[in-house]
Amino acid sequence: MQTFSAIFLVFLAASIVTRLWLNQRQIRHIREHQDQVPTAFAEKVTLEEHQKAARYSIAKLKFGRITLAWETLWLLIWTLGGGLNAVDQFWAGFGLSPLVTGIAVIVSMMMLMSLLDLPFSLYSTFVIEEKFGFNKTTFKTWAMDLLKSAALMLIIGVPLIAAILWLMNQAGAYWWLYAWGLWTAFTLLLMWAYPVFIAPLFNKFSPLDDEQLKNRIDSLLHRCGFKSKGVFVVDGSRRSAHGNAYFTGFGNNKRIVFYDTLLDSLSEDEVEAVLAHELGHFKRNHIKKSMLLSILMTLGGFALLAWLMQSPWFYSSMGVEHPSTHTALLLFMLILPVFTYFISPLFSALSRKHEFEADDFAKQQSDANCLISALVNMYRENASTLTPDPIHSMFYDSHPPASIRIAHLQAH
Repeated sequence: MQTFSAIFLVFLAASIVTRLWLNQRQIRHIREHQDQVPTAFAEKVTLEEHQKAARYSIAKLKFGRITLAWETLWLLIWTLGGGLNAVDQFWAGFGLSPLVTGIAVIVSMMMLMSLLDLPFSLYSTFVIEEKFGFNKTTFKTWAMDLLKSAALMLIIGVPLIAAILWLMNQAGAYWWLYAWGLWTAFTLLLMWAYPVFIAPLFNKFSPLDDEQLKNRIDSLLHRCGFKSKGVFVVDGSRRSAHGNAYFTGFGNNKRIVFYDTLLDSLSEDEVEAVLAHELGHFKRNHIKKSMLLSILMTLGGFALLAWLMQSPWFYSSMGVEHPSTHTALLLFMLILPVFTYFISPLFSALSRKHEFEADDFAKQQSDANCLISALVNMYRENASTLTPDPIHSMFYDSHPPASIRIAHLQAH
């Protein structure tokens, strides 16, 4: 076994053991606290609702173990097992140009991996979500979403893949800088186009028609100096009973979007407080900071790939017989999550810091008690666990645990 193969297996084993350990900690912690509602939520969350959230969380955690085993098996098949090499050799047999062969291999791999994930998507949607009363989608809608996503991947993804592979083959030693520039431009363009051209393919977006609520929102936006293309309500209830609110778009295409399920469960004061929190992300430049961090990390990734693709051991240690730009790109995408898993708590911590800052901004622009009430309603309606394991939460959660977040809002 080559040295890099052994290193890969060590990192993979360490990440699997850690995932399973954290998974078991979370299950145990939720079970230990499922028979009593935390004091901070006792007035608004019943014991029955608290226990439902516990069962829902545990069901997803147990299912996550199966998903992890399946994904690990196929990662080993694609790499050390020679699966990627087999797909590459299949297309090489047609005698196509290197660029066309590379596109065919990458698209084939993406389609195969998507097909392998289909049973898990079906089970999650039509068994787990259905069992706990959250699934509202039909098989037809689910299938149409799948076909639309595949079509978008071909229409948008194939030209991007072709351009990056061409740069890798033709742009010389500094191809990675040009590819990074192309990827950055593509990402910004996609962010700009998503709310207007892509999201409406999957959901219906309607302007908010509640004039009283709209006036309150317009007043809040004016106070915060935020300009957008409007406030929209998305028909999230077609697919799920979960509720949410978010910003989308970039530049002059910014939109504020509320799930219809969220508006049905919150009062006007609570909606205003939730929006003030989301505006806090904008005013504290969290979106720009996250974009900048992502762009810089992508630059580092392309630079690392440029070095790895010149190293014969990179291919041979991962089961690929004939080095090429497209196999280098695929191998890099397959194994990178294994080596970056243990830095994920850093990004979770940064995200939680941003959430606290957005909450602080919301307290300045709205009633903190209304934000607390809205959050409790959202925890209850989404069956979010109120008692996560601290270490599991530190590792994975992009938002502070419910009790800590509420205590922070009440502190000042």
